[in-house]
Amino acid sequence: MTSRREELEQHLAAVRRRIDLACVQAGRSPASVTLLPVTKTFPATDVALLAELGCTDVGESRDQEARQKRAECTLPVRWHMIGQVQRKKARQILQWADVVQSVDRPEVADSLSAAAVSADKVLEVLIQVSLASHDQPGRGGVRANGLEQLAAHIQQLPALRLAGIMAVAPLGQDPYVAFGALAQAQQALLQIAPQALVVSAGMSGDLEAAIACGATQVRIGGAILGNRPV
Repeated sequence: MTSRREELEQHLAAVRRRIDLACVQAGRSPASVTLLPVTKTFPATDVALLAELGCTDVGESRDQEARQKRAECTLPVRWHMIGQVQRKKARQILQWADVVQSVDRPEVADSLSAAAVSADKVLEVLIQVSLASHDQPGRGGVRANGLEQLAAHIQQLPALRLAGIMAVAPLGQDPYVAFGALAQAQQALLQIAPQALVVSAGMSGDLEAAIACGATQVRIGGAILGNRPV
């Protein structure tokens, strides 16, 4: 019977092969794309196994669950908040998150900055951009026309380091079109934040499109960990 470690190792190898192939097809080095396993709803034991298998970062989207898992997992990994941030939970998020990928409005940035100052730490943040058309329900994120204003606001705040951009391809839309728009948004961002080189985009079903359009990080859940527990 296959152990959980063996299962995760096989899945990781398969995803890394997909990343390598996508990079070759895009004329990029596989080293230019990092893998972020998304471990939400899975136990801390899975996080520990992934760390043992060479994963240095994991993504979570629920504050209480992530805090508990970080307390249980003693291996060194960087924890990324990829879910929507509630302003009132900024202090709690700072207790476990090393990176917050889902900053989409000034009020969230203000709360995270204040919490980081209180915690005497520098928090790495990404701006989440909405790729949905205006008549489409989005998955959160600032519209592209508000990106530069939000970036300028973040860069004036203490204890935050703007590291890049994040997005989710809208359901039912060609991911190549969506991630092409994200690439354009990042070029605009780099004009005022040249250090913001991270492009977090692509999941289990569309990582190839994301890499073709310049993603430097892909967030993979089901293809590594399997179907989420009910």
